[in-house]
Amino acid sequence: MKNLPDMMRCVEISAAGGPDVLAVAERHRPVPLGTEILIKVSAAGINRPDVMQRLGLYPAPKDASDLPGLEVSGVVVDKGTSASRYEVGDQVMALVPGGGYAEYCKVHEGHALPVPKGLSLIEAAAIPETFFTVWSNVFDRVGLKKGERFLVHGGSSGIGTTSIQLAKAFGAEVFTTVGSEEKAEAVRALGADHVVNYNQEDFVAKFLEITDKHGIDVILDMVGGDYVEKNWKVAAVEGRICQIATLSGLSEEVNFSRLMMKRLTHTGSTLRPRDDAFKTAIAAQLEEHVLPLLENGTVKPIIDSSFPLDQAADAHRRMETSGHIGKIVLTLV
Repeated sequence: MKNLPDMMRCVEISAAGGPDVLAVAERHRPVPLGTEILIKVSAAGINRPDVMQRLGLYPAPKDASDLPGLEVSGVVVDKGTSASRYEVGDQVMALVPGGGYAEYCKVHEGHALPVPKGLSLIEAAAIPETFFTVWSNVFDRVGLKKGERFLVHGGSSGIGTTSIQLAKAFGAEVFTTVGSEEKAEAVRALGADHVVNYNQEDFVAKFLEITDKHGIDVILDMVGGDYVEKNWKVAAVEGRICQIATLSGLSEEVNFSRLMMKRLTHTGSTLRPRDDAFKTAIAAQLEEHVLPLLENGTVKPIIDSSFPLDQAADAHRRMETSGHIGKIVLTLV
C-alpha cells in the first residue's frame, strides 16, 4: 500500500528491569514478505510473557521482533507477495511472536483471524494470545471433553476468564481458584461452577469434598511451585494436567508415586516458539469452533483496563499488582 510512513512509534525494552525500562521510541516500519501481512495496530494485549521479557527472563525467538507484544488487532495495510487470505482494509486480530507494542506489526497471515462481528478492535486485541493458548492446551493437547471436571488456577486472569468460558461452553463442570471475593464473584458470573478463595480455603480439600473424592479430570496450571503436588492430589485417576507457566517457581519436591498410582498425565507447552504450521492449525480450529461463540455472545473477551501506548509502563504495573480481572490492553487509536 502506498503512502505508509517509513517510521513508526513503538515501545522498546531499554534494559532488563521494572516497568520504567519500557520506553517510547521510533523505528522503521516493518515490511511484510512472502505470506506476511502488515497490520496498522489499533490495540495490543498485555500478557505475562511481556513482563517476563521485560525482566530479561523470556527472550524473543530468533527472527522475531525484540519489541514486546504477542497479540494485536487492527487493519491490514500491506501484504507480502504470497499472502492471499486478507485484503488491504480488512480488520483482523493476530497472534504475533513479538512486535505488538507498535503502530505497525507484521505477522504470518495464517496466524490472523477476522475480527468477530459485534466486537470492537479493543476487544479483539484481548483474544489471540489467551484463546490460542487455552485452545491449544486444554482442547487440543489434553482433550477436555463434555461432562468432565475442569480446573483452572487464577480464574480472574486473561487465561482464567477465557478458560472458564470455553470449558463451560463445551460442556465441562468448571472449578477455579481466585485470591479475593471480588474475583470470586466475577468468575461465577462467567460460568464457574465451583470457586475457592485460596487465601481462605484449601482448594484440594474443598474440591475433593465437592467431587466426593473423585477429583478433577483436567487441570490447567500457571502457578507451578507447590501447586504441582497439590494438583496431583486433587486430580482424578487418569487425570490430565497441563503446565503453561511457573509463576511461583519450580517445584522443590513431588511424590511421583501419586503420579504412578493415579496414572496421571502431566504435560506442558509454550506457544511463542511453536512453528507457523502449528499456529496456523490452531487458528483454523478457533475459526471453526470458537469464533461463532464470540459472535453470538456465548463467549467474550473480558477487558480489565486499557492504556495508551505511551503508558505501557503503567499497564505493566497494573498487571504486576495481580488485581486485574481479565485482560489489560494498550490502545493506539
